[in-house]
Amino acid sequence: MKIVEHHLVQLAAVIETGGVTEAAAMLGMTQSAVSRTISVLEKRIGEPLFVSGRRPMQPTPLGEQLGLQGRSILASSRKAAEIVRSFKSGSAGRVRIGGVPFFMDAIVSLMIASFQRDEPGIMIDQSYGNYSDLVGALDSGQIDLAITPTGSVDMRVDHLFEPILPARNVLACGAGHPLVRKRNLATEDMVNYPWVAPLPGSPLVLDLHNILLTLGLEEVSVRYAGGSLLSVVNYLAGTDALTILPLSVAYSFRREDKISIIPLDIPQPERVLGILTRKKPYSNPASRKFIGHLRRESAELRRVTEKYDRSISWAPGPFMAEHRKPSE
Repeated sequence: MKIVEHHLVQLAAVIETGGVTEAAAMLGMTQSAVSRTISVLEKRIGEPLFVSGRRPMQPTPLGEQLGLQGRSILASSRKAAEIVRSFKSGSAGRVRIGGVPFFMDAIVSLMIASFQRDEPGIMIDQSYGNYSDLVGALDSGQIDLAITPTGSVDMRVDHLFEPILPARNVLACGAGHPLVRKRNLATEDMVNYPWVAPLPGSPLVLDLHNILLTLGLEEVSVRYAGGSLLSVVNYLAGTDALTILPLSVAYSFRREDKISIIPLDIPQPERVLGILTRKKPYSNPASRKFIGHLRRESAELRRVTEKYDRSISWAPGPFMAEHRKPSE
């Protein structure tokens, strides 16, 4: 015997409301349609589903058991409708985001936390990668958006790129490093200390090469490489090593008394950090809502880091002043 699921839903509604008229109103149906369903169901089963003459309507033991199944179906239907509503409103769902490691750990993780305080129903799935890895993940549908630095030559017609922060690098070291207090920095100062190498594949690798080229140096002594952001910060705090970091990343550690910025003007890259998406993504309102949050948080981050940048007395040292961007 086959029992139609929506017949059980109507049965559950009658039991829940105590009457056919009330059940019809709850389900958005006519009273006659619900009454006909109960009659058809009783004939198909060959047993009464309600005790005759009782008001409000009282189910028989069999009617009560079948009503429980209908209630489960009704609850699932309501849950499905709520899922659709939440998805369309962007208050539930999943956002898959990839990004460059240091910026994700220092900056974006905090933005995710503040976003989820207001949107606890949205799951954030984070991954790491450099530009080529992120483009591949985006094209294959593994992520919804990427946070990555890029230059204009890298742009593709099937992608959208929204700049959120200009690239700005600084020389970083442990708090209390001798170079932080030295007034007149010379080229020799850069080679007298060991260095932490940027992560392989990171744009910071090219930036470091450009700095060495400007200094007229072929290489520096690299003593540590391949570490995560936390391990690099801890290493700098415990040694006299130097490294190159994005200003925004160094700024995020300003209150922890672990690292300092060497106030030396260095060549700056011709790229910006931004949000990379496909031009025709799958519909994901949660992702759009999260991107809006990133815009607002990034605008504030840009404001405070530029103010922080202006508060530092940058020494030209061995670098040419024209290497700095006019806006800085």
